[in-house]
Order: sequence, then C-alpha cells, then structure tokens
Amino acid sequence: MDFPWGVIVIYAGLAAWLLLFVMALRKGGRGPWRTFAAFGIGLLLVLNLRYFVEGIPASIAFFIGIYDVLINLGVPPEGAAAIAGCQTPDCSVWGERFAFHPEWGVAFHARFLEGPELRRNLLHGHIFFNSVAFVLMHVQLHWPGLGARRALHKRLGRLTFLSVSLGVVCACWLASEHHPVDAYGGSLSAWGFYFMSACVMVPAVVSAVTIRRGDLAAHRVWTFRFAGAMWGSFWLFRVMLFVLDPLLRDVRTAAILACIWLSAPLGIAIAEAWRRAAAREGPLRDAHGAPAPAE
Repeated sequence: MDFPWGVIVIYAGLAAWLLLFVMALRKGGRGPWRTFAAFGIGLLLVLNLRYFVEGIPASIAFFIGIYDVLINLGVPPEGAAAIAGCQTPDCSVWGERFAFHPEWGVAFHARFLEGPELRRNLLHGHIFFNSVAFVLMHVQLHWPGLGARRALHKRLGRLTFLSVSLGVVCACWLASEHHPVDAYGGSLSAWGFYFMSACVMVPAVVSAVTIRRGDLAAHRVWTFRFAGAMWGSFWLFRVMLFVLDPLLRDVRTAAILACIWLSAPLGIAIAEAWRRAAAREGPLRDAHGAPAPAE
C-alpha cells in the first residue's frame, strides 16, 4: 500500500488551522474568526467530498488513518481495550504499518463495506445534506436578511432548514442500527446520536419559529446556537476524538461515547460565549457593513 500522503496533508491543514485559531485568540475581533471559520468550512468539504469521489469504504479507511498515528503511540504489544485489528481488508490507509486501529473505526469500516446498500445511501444523504446546511448557515450569518437581500435570505433559510432536517433524519436512521454494535457503545451510542440530533434541531426549529414571529434578535441568537451545535457535532466531535482516543484507549468505548454525548452541547456553549463576547464589541455587521438586529 502506498504511503498515505493525504493524511499528512490533513495534518498540515489541521496545524495551519490551529495557527489561525491562536491568531484569532490573540488578535481578537471578528475578521480573524471569520478566516478561521472559512478554513474550517474548507476542511470539512475536503473530508466530506471524498465520500462521493472515492467511495465510502476508501473514505472511511482514510478517516481511520487520521486517528491511527496517535492511538498507536506507545501501545503495548497486546493492544488495549479500545483498539482492534482490521476485520476487513484495507480498513486503514496505513495498511500494515499499524497493527491497531480505533475499535469504533474497525466497526465503522466493516459495517459500510459489508452492510446493505440502504445504509450507504443514508450515509451519503447525511453527509450531503449536512454539508449543504453547514455552508448555508454561514452564508446566512455573514449576510443577514436586511434590505434587498431579505427575499434571498428567506429562501436560503428554508433551504438550510430542509437540508439539516434531511441530514438529521438520515443520521437518526443510521443511529437506530447502533444498539447491537458494541464497538460504538451499543444503545448508549444510539441514544447519544439522538441527543446530538436534538441539540442540532431544537435551535434550528426555534430559530425558524422566532423569525416567523418577526423577532429578528431572537432569531439571530438561536441561529448562532444552531451553528454551534453544527460545529460541535462535526468539528468538535472529531477534535475531541483525536485527543481522547489515545488517552482513553484502555477503556472500551469511553472516547467515542464522550464525543457523541458532549460535542454538540459544548458547541452550543462555545457559540453562545462567542456571541456574547462579540456583542460587547458592538453590533454584528455583515460583509457590507450592514448592522444585524440588536441582541
């Protein structure tokens, strides 16, 4: 198997993204944070588009490869409770370079390599619709629906809501199959993904309800919380797993369950803290300097 240079490129991208994060913390202001967010959107699209270009098994093997390096550092020859060898051919892009992989990753690859076509279609649907919603929600936040943009903002808002709803339906359908999958945490995993889905959909629904009532300020507040849940369920989930997997490899399913249950609510909390800090700097403005409704 060829050396997985793609994983190295992702590591380089994550390092650059971390640098942007540090710069945003040091400089403050909304400009650096917008750059940080834009880079994160780009990375998300790179990771998600692979599932449509290279296929699901190859993309899962690539995804597992991102976690293999750290989880194998200092691992004893007998392994650990939360790691396992491949059950299927080529479950990781590292091939035989690493004997062990995250147990959740081994199960992830096996379930979609050998599972029914419906399962793969649901995963494609979840990735596609959530990616669309992820991009559109930033467009909505960056360009508030004021003046001439109001009609377009309204249409994009409906498309965002439809996309995230379809993505969550696919996710919950997939999660309903997790009860017998011990490597994921069984029923705790299934209920955890239901909880994550609720963390995403509740702010989305409240955001839609408040704008229909004409409460622009509350609509923007709940849209930020929705964005936080989306960031949490995608990026915070993956970053937490990157850190916790090697730390908790002696406790089976501890890392994956912690990420499933905590990433979305933590994302909401971080978004709320950022929104309040930004509000203290003055009214939020779109790319053309138009002020957003007061919060």
